[in-house]
Amino acid sequence: MRQLLAVAAGLVVLAASACSAPAPPRSAVPSATPTGTAALPAPTGAHPVGTTALYLKDTSRPDPWNLDAGARELKVTLWYPTGRRDGRRAPYMTAKESELFLKRSRITGVPYDTLSRTRTNALEDAGPAGRGLPLVVLSPGFTKPVSTLTSLAEDLASRGYVVAGIDHPYESYATTLPGGRVAECLACDSDTDPGFGAGVVQGRAADVSFVLDRLPSEWDGAEVIDRSRIAMAGQSIGGAAALATMVADSRVRAGIDMDGTTYARIPGSGFSRPFMFMGAPQHVPGGRDTSWDRDWELLAGWKRWLVLSRAEHHSFTDLPLLAGALGIRPAPGALPAARSAELTRTYVAAFLDRHLKSRRQPLLEGPSSRHPEVAFCPASCGRS
Repeated sequence: MRQLLAVAAGLVVLAASACSAPAPPRSAVPSATPTGTAALPAPTGAHPVGTTALYLKDTSRPDPWNLDAGARELKVTLWYPTGRRDGRRAPYMTAKESELFLKRSRITGVPYDTLSRTRTNALEDAGPAGRGLPLVVLSPGFTKPVSTLTSLAEDLASRGYVVAGIDHPYESYATTLPGGRVAECLACDSDTDPGFGAGVVQGRAADVSFVLDRLPSEWDGAEVIDRSRIAMAGQSIGGAAALATMVADSRVRAGIDMDGTTYARIPGSGFSRPFMFMGAPQHVPGGRDTSWDRDWELLAGWKRWLVLSRAEHHSFTDLPLLAGALGIRPAPGALPAARSAELTRTYVAAFLDRHLKSRRQPLLEGPSSRHPEVAFCPASCGRS
C-alpha cells in the first residue's frame, strides 16, 4: 500500500489503497506555524467521562503479523460515564507513540512529543457509573492508533455509552503493550500483497469477537454494560472491519463505516442488521470506490449512505483537530475541523440512539437545513 502524505491538504491525509479509495494529488502548500498544544472539544452529553485501558491476550491464535509472538495481544481503551468530575485527565498517547507516529507520517517542525501533550476530557481510571449501558466498539484506520477517535469516543461516553476502542498491534505505527513494549507497524511491510485488505478485516473481526468474549470477566466495571445492545463503528479500514465483524458475529447489532473501502463479502441472501455508510465525496455512488455501491444492494435492513461535502478521508477522526498543533495548514475549502467533528459526533450518536436505545431520530430521515453538508445517497447525491 502506498502511503501518500497529502502535504497539500495541510492535513495528515494518508490515503491508502487497502483502506480507502486513493485521493487525488494536490500541489504542495507551505506549512503553517504551530499553534501550540491541541485540546479536544468538550463532550456534548450530560455525563462526565472516565477512561481506562485493558490488555488482553488471545492464546488460541498466533499474531498474524509478528511471527515471534505466540499469541495475539490487544490493547483496549474504554470510555464510559463516571460520577467523578475531578481528577487527572488521561493522556492522548505516550511520548514514544507520538514520536513514532510523527516520524512515520513524515511530520517535521514540531517536537516529537507534541501529540502526547494533547488535552483530553476523560478522567483516567475513574470508576464507571450507570447500568444497562449500550456498548460501542471502535476500530481505527490502518497505521492509526485508536486514540485518533478519542473525540468521538468521549462524546459517546458522555451520552451514556460504554466505548471499547481496540488498538490492533502491528497495524499501527505504535502501540504500547505491557512492560513498556512498543509494537510498531509490521503490517506496513505487507500492505501491497494481494488480499491484504480482506485479511486485515478478517483479523480485526476476530479481535473484536475476542474482546466481546473477554470484556465481562476482564473489566471490573463490566456490570454496567448491557451485552444485548452492541454496535461497532470504525474509520477507513476500521469501518470495513465493522461490516466484516457484523457478518461474522451476530452479537454486533448495528454498524457504521466511516469512509472505508469494504472487503467482507455479504451473503447473497442479504444482510438485515442496521448499517450506515458515512463518507467523503469520493464515496458518492459511482465514485472512485465502488465497494459501497456493491454492498448497498445487499443491505436488506435499515440503511443509510451519507456523504459530507468538503470532507476528507480523516475528517471523521481527531486529525483535523490536531493539525494546528502540528503546523499543518488545512486544504483550501476543506470542511473545518470543528465542523467535521460536530457532524461526525451528531450523526454517529443519532444512529446509535436509534438502534441501541430505540429513540426516534428525525435527523436520519433526510437532509437537514441545520446540516447542509450532509447528503443522503443515493437519492440526493450523485457522482462528483
